[in-house]
Amino acid sequence: MSDLRKLHEMVLPKRVVMGECWARDGLQNEGNVVATDLKVEMITGMVEAGITKMEATSFAHARYLPQFADAEEVLRRIPRKKGVEYRGICTNMKGIQRAIDSKEEGYGVDEIAMVISASEAHNRANVNMGHDENKRVLEQMTRASLDAGHAVFGWVLTSFGCPINGDVPVQQAAEMGQWWKDIGATIIGFGDTTGSANPRQVSAFYEYVLAHGFTTDEVVVHFHDTRGWGVANSMIGLTYGFRHFDTSLGAIGGQPKTGAADYHHGYSGNTCTEDLVGMFEEMGVSTGIDIDKLIALGHRAEQILGRQLRSSFINAGRVPHQGIVYDKEKGIVAVKG
Repeated sequence: MSDLRKLHEMVLPKRVVMGECWARDGLQNEGNVVATDLKVEMITGMVEAGITKMEATSFAHARYLPQFADAEEVLRRIPRKKGVEYRGICTNMKGIQRAIDSKEEGYGVDEIAMVISASEAHNRANVNMGHDENKRVLEQMTRASLDAGHAVFGWVLTSFGCPINGDVPVQQAAEMGQWWKDIGATIIGFGDTTGSANPRQVSAFYEYVLAHGFTTDEVVVHFHDTRGWGVANSMIGLTYGFRHFDTSLGAIGGQPKTGAADYHHGYSGNTCTEDLVGMFEEMGVSTGIDIDKLIALGHRAEQILGRQLRSSFINAGRVPHQGIVYDKEKGIVAVKG
């Protein structure tokens, strides 16, 4: 009997941590700038729903990413609650200095994310630098972030495939992840940048990285849902005991800017928060998130963006158990009798 047929016998994590990316990765490529009040409303709602990790903003220059011209204002206004951690992404030293300044003024982020691609071709297309030059810059950024008291999240983009050069050897991605660890990153993300990973490939990838010095506590599972495989790939991560998952409400975001001609047709997106949380909770894996509040957040995200998003869970509702009834129009549950 194969291991897959014994899934019900596997010892899965009893609790996982969901990292919500809607406010940054999700909104980054939205055509319309979302008002600051609405961003603050959504992040506040996420905290109230029980989400304890989230990407709050980007420190990129407003000329390049006008969506985040309000980065400091958002950070000033979002709730600060014990156990809740915020992440910001930085692409250069000017962004790092903004993150440091906001922290010193009392409204900063806890964690700074930075990126490098496993594929040198993608790295040149993405940041106009080869690996060697980019590493020197990132080492300087990392030192400054750590000295200021931030945790550093090191991203290895194109870990499962490059939109320019195709397949990427797992050894190449793992070596880049190890480089991040060597310079001080405590959280490592192996990015499925173009949503090309499949569950069998993901299984082999995690077998390799776990055998080469990485642990289930330091690697974040974050798959793009470009081809609809995000939940399946995340499930593989769960079976290997990983406890940290990054997703986005409504599956928005996750759109790379280079080398993929079909992305303008909408074939992009992160793994959907509502779908993965709903599935984990049905499996008895606790996320610490209030399902009803999450459903309400999913509907509110659709109102803000003015379109139906890609959540199957908020459309179908809770799985009925013992007389529980879900009212799709009202977005509430009730118990018969």
